[in-house]
Amino acid sequence: MSSLVLGFQEMEKTQLFLVGGKGLNLGELSKIEGVQVPEGFCITTVGYQKAIEQNETYHALLDRLTILKVEDRDQIGEISRKIRQIIMKVEISSDVVKAVTHYLSQFGEEHAYAVRSSATAEDLPHASFAGQQDTYLNIIGKEAILQHISKCWASLFTDRAVIYRMQNGFDHSQVYLSVIVQRMVFSQASGILFTADPITSNRKLLSIDASFGLGEALVSGLVSADCYKVQEGEIVDKRIATKKLAIYGRKEGGTETQQIDPDQQKTQTLTEQQILQLARIGRQIEAYFGCLQDIEWCLVDDTFYIVQSRPITTLYPIPEAKDQENHVYVSVGHQQMMTDPMKPLGLSFYLLTTPAPMRKAGGRLFVDVTQNLASPVSRKMVIDSLGKSDPLIKDALMTIIERGDFIKTLPHNKKELSTSKSNKGLPSAGFQAQTENNTTIVSDLIKSSQTSIAELKQNIQTKSGSDLFDFILEDIQQLKKILFDPQSLGVTMAAMDASTWINEKMNMWLGEKNVADTLSQSVPNNITSEMGLALLDVADVIRPYPEVIDYLQHVKDGNFLDELVKFDGGQETQDAIYAYLNKYGMRCSGEIDLTKTRWSEKLTTLVPMILSNIKNFEPNASHRKFEQGRQEAMKKEQELLDRLKQLPDGEQKTKETKRMIDLIRNFSGYREYPKYGMINRYFVYKQALLKEAGQLVQADIIHEKEDIYYLTFEELREVVRTNKLDYQIISKRKDEYKFYEKLTPPRVITSDGEIITGEYKRENLPVEAIVGLPVSSGVIEGRARVILNMEDADLEDGDILVTSFTDPSWTTLFVSIKGLVTEVGGLMTHGAVIAREYGLPAVVGVENATKLIKDGQRIRVHGTEGYIEIL
Repeated sequence: MSSLVLGFQEMEKTQLFLVGGKGLNLGELSKIEGVQVPEGFCITTVGYQKAIEQNETYHALLDRLTILKVEDRDQIGEISRKIRQIIMKVEISSDVVKAVTHYLSQFGEEHAYAVRSSATAEDLPHASFAGQQDTYLNIIGKEAILQHISKCWASLFTDRAVIYRMQNGFDHSQVYLSVIVQRMVFSQASGILFTADPITSNRKLLSIDASFGLGEALVSGLVSADCYKVQEGEIVDKRIATKKLAIYGRKEGGTETQQIDPDQQKTQTLTEQQILQLARIGRQIEAYFGCLQDIEWCLVDDTFYIVQSRPITTLYPIPEAKDQENHVYVSVGHQQMMTDPMKPLGLSFYLLTTPAPMRKAGGRLFVDVTQNLASPVSRKMVIDSLGKSDPLIKDALMTIIERGDFIKTLPHNKKELSTSKSNKGLPSAGFQAQTENNTTIVSDLIKSSQTSIAELKQNIQTKSGSDLFDFILEDIQQLKKILFDPQSLGVTMAAMDASTWINEKMNMWLGEKNVADTLSQSVPNNITSEMGLALLDVADVIRPYPEVIDYLQHVKDGNFLDELVKFDGGQETQDAIYAYLNKYGMRCSGEIDLTKTRWSEKLTTLVPMILSNIKNFEPNASHRKFEQGRQEAMKKEQELLDRLKQLPDGEQKTKETKRMIDLIRNFSGYREYPKYGMINRYFVYKQALLKEAGQLVQADIIHEKEDIYYLTFEELREVVRTNKLDYQIISKRKDEYKFYEKLTPPRVITSDGEIITGEYKRENLPVEAIVGLPVSSGVIEGRARVILNMEDADLEDGDILVTSFTDPSWTTLFVSIKGLVTEVGGLMTHGAVIAREYGLPAVVGVENATKLIKDGQRIRVHGTEGYIEIL
């Protein structure tokens, strides 16, 4: 057996680097009993390396390609073309020619072959690279085959393959190509089989695409295919396409496209029996590889041949369960406005903080709501409360319940038990607020939280080693007490219930929609909206000092504050920024993940926002903005009460309404405080743990402090205790995290892996309207600024912010904008609450908003009706 050419049967599982992903999978497939694979062989990557290793021009061009970025399309195109030309002219080594001749004589040189590329970075678990390199069909004769081997090698440097490698972080010089030469099968039908449904991700539903002729027509998008769905050995769905064209092999070599006879165009490609037989083969291959598969198949004279199988890499992983029962999981990220993946340390802190039944998947957290949905009592509470935070989640859960067979309803006597046990930690589930309207409640809660944090900061300083971990665990109990304090929850619920009451009654009595939005502008005690206004005050301090402004426009690194004192106004600027950081420096985007970089840790994040405030606002803007909102709320209150007095039973209606308005004004600001307290504590824990990390770096146990982010709390505790760590764990988790970043988490996913999507049900909207959830009233037109990263924000007065999600840290941008559109969110999520308080029309939960709306477009946001028009 030569290392230059290997037959399928001769390959070993460990030879990815020799035969590439596709070759390796074919070698494995040919070993599965009962699975037919057309015979063939691989010219290994050694043959490719032999051809190019001495070519200096090739290596020089490769060096030039390595330093380019994805944006440099023209240069990429030019250099890639030159590399392809070199490879096409390179002589194939005589050893390779000899080995190819040997295998062809074994299989029959007169036959037709498919010549296919198989790269070492292809069909991998985390990156499919499918279709990046070329395939040639129906090639006859040794000379033609050798010529097409060179063509495959050259296809490693098509523009699309080069760009795809750049985007996925693969080094061009470390990716090699093997070439597969495989007997052609001239199929009557062919297609693709997915062992999980690619649309819904359901792992129990197998999906088959089938059309006449060779598979090339399907892959290249020439024809529509029949689609069959099979679940547990039964065909559950069939869609028969009109198939007008097919590609067939020609006798003399090559392929041609033919018209299909009109009578045959609408016939089913496979019989029922064939569909079920193919499904069984699919499940057999999946079982052999131990993961979901995307399989290419051909049908010849009633025999199925498998010509390729690769892992499906695009499905969202299923949250891990402890049993085989059906489960329903709801994304925590969609409720917490942070759909990015979290690092292991961040995940474990959040898990320590919440009492809800949590599961991990794809670097994110999901709540298992199965128990809640099983009991009719808790079902309504949970669906209503989740519906407030995200109506699309509510709609998805309703879809599951309406199916009736996925979750078994609990017998009557078990209901109450399940409700009390399983509602813990779900957003305000079933909490009926009975809180009297007393303003001191809020100031007492805030004071008590501040005292508790001050004590924590003092006490943690003396702790280190294992003691520190014990201390943090104890303090987290204190944090949980504060977060789930009945009085604290009561205040939040009272404000939410009052808003709902006001909106319903004012609509009924006065025909006015969403009145609570205006009434909740500029409420006191909202730590998050105060944070945005406070940054305007920082701008006021700096505005009189041109030297400082000029200096700030050019800062690059985080130590810029030390240099400030050299300038006129530098000391004042430094004091103002430090005072701001003292109160808000623990915040950042995605702050529920303790490992995310805080503003205090990266001061440059705030600089563009401060400069934008200096440019866009007059002095004392924070006071004016707050006062303007307060006046509008007062005016609205007076107007409503005056109108209500005129109604039948007006006195009573006025009195009830006044009480509800007071609840909104006194209590709704507090809603943001518990999270602020939690993030405060997280930052104290983080600083203490980074101190420990510094010692681990000194002891050479980790390479950099941030490595601890890739360990769970318990693992880190053990590393600190023993001073031992297998560093491969860190490396593996860094790779996993990179993979998780590419995934889009679903709102709702089942234990079958099925992603259930919700819909907004709305009539009478303009045809082109982009629909979302109305969360803050009003209509505004302006320039859309599509911003995915807060640090890239370059806003001008009157812009409308379009982004994937906003958590409290984004509030600092809200002072500069006129409207808000987000992909994630609900009525009571942070962005919505602050938008109402600042009087910004806002529509949230808009699927794919950042793709549908282009940066710079003029748009109109209908915050009352919940849709966006592109003007």
